[in-house]
Amino acid sequence: MKKPKIGYTTGVFDLFHVGHLNLLKNAKGLCDKLIVGVTTDELVQYKGKHAFIPFEDRIEIVRSIKYVDAAVPQYDMDKLAACKKLGASVLFVGDDWYGTDKWEKYEEELNAEGIQVVYFPYTKGISSTKINEALNSLREPSKS
Repeated sequence: MKKPKIGYTTGVFDLFHVGHLNLLKNAKGLCDKLIVGVTTDELVQYKGKHAFIPFEDRIEIVRSIKYVDAAVPQYDMDKLAACKKLGASVLFVGDDWYGTDKWEKYEEELNAEGIQVVYFPYTKGISSTKINEALNSLREPSKS
């Protein structure tokens, strides 16, 4: 019997949008089981940011997406350890990271362990950062 192909991806998934959905749908199409790491509030803060939606709500949203077989907390940035622990043979990521020093290093480490990295096109014009900026501009009192 053939061993199922397990895929893994991670994200904050704050202010869930169609770009997130596209990533999960495309990833599920290339594996038998998709596991998604959802960044904990503590790790978001460590990265110098703040999630608008609390972790418990974000993981429940991701867990409820039909393309996701399992959602797990992401406590650190160690992609290799997570893939090994979960038995993932492929890691999915947005192509906005392609060619960066950080991801070239990740790719080297992952490939040495037989884990493939697949980059998906970033959904143009949509991001949680842009949504947050738009909401903040609406919340600011007018300066007239």
